[in-house]
Amino acid sequence: MLLVLHHHHHLLQTRVVAFSNKAARTLRLGNPFNLRMPQSTQPSPNTLKRSLDHLEDADTSNKPNKAPKLYSIFTKISDSQQSSTFSWAPSLGPQKTCLHGTNLSPEPRPKIAAFDLDGCVIVSSHGAKSPKGKSQAPSFQWWRPVVPKKLKQAHDEGYAIVIISNQALRGSDAIKQWKQKIPLIVRQLPDVPFYLFAAIAKDGYRKPIPGMWYELERLFAEKNVYIDKAASVFVGDAAGRKGDFAGTDRKWALNVDIPFSTPEEYFLNLPAAPYSLKGFHPSSLPSNLPRITPTSTPLIRETQASPEIVLFVGMPALGKSSFYRKHFQPADYVHVNQDTLKTRPKCVKVVEETVAAGQSCVVDNTNRDVATRKYYVDVAKKHGATIRCVLFNGSIELAWHNNLYRAFNMLPNVTSKEVKRELVPYSAFLSFQKDYEEPTLAEGFSEIKRVNWVFEGSEEERARWNMWIQIDGQ
Repeated sequence: MLLVLHHHHHLLQTRVVAFSNKAARTLRLGNPFNLRMPQSTQPSPNTLKRSLDHLEDADTSNKPNKAPKLYSIFTKISDSQQSSTFSWAPSLGPQKTCLHGTNLSPEPRPKIAAFDLDGCVIVSSHGAKSPKGKSQAPSFQWWRPVVPKKLKQAHDEGYAIVIISNQALRGSDAIKQWKQKIPLIVRQLPDVPFYLFAAIAKDGYRKPIPGMWYELERLFAEKNVYIDKAASVFVGDAAGRKGDFAGTDRKWALNVDIPFSTPEEYFLNLPAAPYSLKGFHPSSLPSNLPRITPTSTPLIRETQASPEIVLFVGMPALGKSSFYRKHFQPADYVHVNQDTLKTRPKCVKVVEETVAAGQSCVVDNTNRDVATRKYYVDVAKKHGATIRCVLFNGSIELAWHNNLYRAFNMLPNVTSKEVKRELVPYSAFLSFQKDYEEPTLAEGFSEIKRVNWVFEGSEEERARWNMWIQIDGQ
């Protein structure tokens, strides 16, 4: 009974600690009080993160210090432990980049207790190097001795135990060696069923993008079990605290919309430490910018005495193609795009043929500098057509966020209706930024309109876009 009461006390504490998480979720879903998502908490002397080197769980505080036990393939095991109860399922995703397996055939449950692996359940081995020319035998060490007991306690209290891990595994040998570690952990958890998901690439499965959570929801739904997010918890060490290498675990919990706890809070019942989440989040964008300026002239001409060329200018992933489909396609403007035609000369050729035939067109490319834009200005002059510029405003951080969203985090039913958008490499954004020259009327444009970014989509789509989305960094 004492253990159960202690755990419920922890959950209450988690909800208090996660107030800032709730505020972030409220901002993402909309709220009448216009709350801003807090990016950090104020430090307090009695809530500072304690050094892990000086922490001991309550069960060992009165006992002499002993070296932590290291479990390896050479650890002596009983006959009952010889055969592993863990089984690997087929890897998930189009590129098979999400490893997935189960221990002791766990049953789906509405309440989830999810845990990061390295630095949370076990001591992190990231950065550890094997002796030169030698392959190090797989081994592991519990993050704290109390961890297996707490995992068993959570299972007994009705939680489905799930391990959610990012892994930097390059090549089949690294994957094989990492997989050999899992049976070692399983042997020390003989009565704890659990699910395991591990992202091994920089794609939609990598935290903080919630790809592994989507798979968990899908697997549970196949058995008519639907997760109670408010009653669930995710525990991770990448929490944005001073000394943490990142904040990706806390961001993942915010994205998934479940309470978050650090290992110190969950396993050791310590108070929350201050934190700060770095990187781009859509909440940082101004919300009162006009969509199009100037508004004194129409975007689409009502009558056209002669054909016109509309030249889009802007970084990738700022909504140029969507803007064309919404505004210019219904007006029968021909769409000219280098992603389709592959080369600039082909684009110029199609534009010339289009205006020569008396039709108007939109050139939907980045058109970053004066020299590139001059090709189309010259075509307009040659055929007596007008040429306007539509400039798409937006930072490189916003464009990269949109790029990740459309490649990895769009709703499946939305993705299926559009052309598959592959991830544009970051170098393309840096190249645009380096060579960009802002368009001017002196280049020959009759008008320059500016388009500010506004997300357009359903509330469910907006919730996906309005997440922490990254595959690198903090």
